[in-house]
Amino acid sequence: MELKHIIILAYLVIMNIVGVAVMGIDKSKAKRGAWRIKEATLFLVSLIGGSIGTWAGMYIFRHKTKHIYFVIGMPLILILHIALAVFLFNKGIL
Repeated sequence: MELKHIIILAYLVIMNIVGVAVMGIDKSKAKRGAWRIKEATLFLVSLIGGSIGTWAGMYIFRHKTKHIYFVIGMPLILILHIALAVFLFNKGIL
């Protein structure tokens, strides 16, 4: 495995851990009535590589699962990430 692949993989692992964490933290804050993480921030974490983690966090913590824009948006972001990865791989960039 090339160094660039290791770096990309490490980045994605970290971002997905962050994705699960922000969903768990926001759920905890919601239960306590504390100041919440902005929905835009949750989507941003997903967009910059944490789509698997945020999507998993939704169902692990049962958080945002009644919001249609999360139920559709998070898997859609993941599909776009997969499509981008396939495209980059086929172009020889990855």
